[in-house]
Amino acid sequence: MQNFDLARRLAAEAIGTAMLLATVVGSGIMGERLAGGNDAIALLGNTAATGAILMVLILIFGPVSGAHFNPAVTLSFAFRRDIGPRDATLYVAVQIPAAIAGVIVAHLMFAEQAVMVSTNPRTLPGHWLGECIATFGLVATIFGCLRARPAAVPYAVGLFITAGYWFTSSTSFANPAVTIARALTDTFSGIAPGGVPAFVLAQIAGACLATAFLSWLWRTVPEPVSGSRESAPPAS
Repeated sequence: MQNFDLARRLAAEAIGTAMLLATVVGSGIMGERLAGGNDAIALLGNTAATGAILMVLILIFGPVSGAHFNPAVTLSFAFRRDIGPRDATLYVAVQIPAAIAGVIVAHLMFAEQAVMVSTNPRTLPGHWLGECIATFGLVATIFGCLRARPAAVPYAVGLFITAGYWFTSSTSFANPAVTIARALTDTFSGIAPGGVPAFVLAQIAGACLATAFLSWLWRTVPEPVSGSRESAPPAS
């Protein structure tokens, strides 16, 4: 990542997060309207649009800000000391309002009320487990690709979220900013406010677990020094 100043990095995070939420909510509205009551078709449209826009947004903004668009991802970068505490705090401070702005934009595009409280309950323990697993997988995808194939990050993240929409019970929010913003849309992709705290806690837990696990997994064991007692042949 090139050395861009903080203002430009925050602008990239804000625009990228807003565009992500406009796509998530907008494609949900479009899918629901065109699906004729078939939720599977609506979810398929929602999934395809979200996975595609994630690839595009990471390609655009990744070189500027790292393309976090997600407080859980920023937290993981902070734990790894890849971003300082002040910058991490400011990233999160722009991600959440930008996500809400993206929801409002989606509503206005589809002639919906600008802000509305969701009535879609997502409060089962299985949903929380799904969010923990989804966020664990997302963080593992990002750092695994950064370690081995950095150029693959946009495509791997988009594909993981595409899969996550279908293999998790929660449809893979995996993002506290996304979760908070989606509480303000009473459309296909919404979550009732009562479900938000547990989702966010599960997402943070998943991010922390992934960061700790990967740190352990990739920690190398020093090779024995040649000629040391450990490497010397046993005495005859």
